[in-house]
Amino acid sequence: MAKSKRGRAIWNVPSHGRGTCPVCKATRIKLLYPRTKSDGKSIKVCKRCSVAPVSRLDEAVAEIKSASESKLVLS
Repeated sequence: MAKSKRGRAIWNVPSHGRGTCPVCKATRIKLLYPRTKSDGKSIKVCKRCSVAPVSRLDEAVAEIKSASESKLVLS
């Protein structure tokens, strides 16, 4: 028998849980694994980055913040 309920929870998530991983920059990949940064905030990452060290998560978030700030300056 087929398992009709498998993966059903991500049907209600925007883009079916897919996006760009903030750590490895992989596109159109499932972001289903919450990771907690050193400051206590949580971000969603891909399966490969779910075992990444916390320092790598902090670097990725800092890079995202600097990119968004530079876009604000350019606008």
